[in-house]
Amino acid sequence: MRHNGISLAVSGAYVWIAMVAFGGIAVETIVIYPNVFHDAPASLAKATDFFVVTGPADFFPPMGAVTVVAAVVTLLLLRRSRQARWWITGSLTTLVAGEFLFSVLFFWPRNDIMFEEGLAAHSVEFLRQTAAEFETGHWFRLMAAAVTATLAFIGFLRYHRARSLPGGQA
Repeated sequence: MRHNGISLAVSGAYVWIAMVAFGGIAVETIVIYPNVFHDAPASLAKATDFFVVTGPADFFPPMGAVTVVAAVVTLLLLRRSRQARWWITGSLTTLVAGEFLFSVLFFWPRNDIMFEEGLAAHSVEFLRQTAAEFETGHWFRLMAAAVTATLAFIGFLRYHRARSLPGGQA
């Protein structure tokens, strides 16, 4: 019984973390990035100046690591719950493939191009193209975060329902 309570609390925390991460990515996509990319490369330079104290790169890597750890721990705790196991597995899969790997392979090189190398190494047109690619790709990352949070929530609900039913095996 105690194990069920811990599993419920941990899976609930994972859902909360995944939803906070999704919310952060939504704000970044809808509020911050239109300002960052509206007039590349000039807006990229302004964004670099603005994000001197803290910026998305200071929040999302640690938040991503916490989310992955929470997903893995949740999956380990709920592995015997056939009602929840595949939902949590799906959320971990979209988290790792759709957010982490996509970020590493697609966004990190573009961040270097736009914010590290800039006009010193690239033409204005190339920086504008890179900024447009980044913005477009970010909508895919937002969708992956939404899927991750949704699958985590469904897994949590399935686990809760299974343990709440009379004689239910969570």
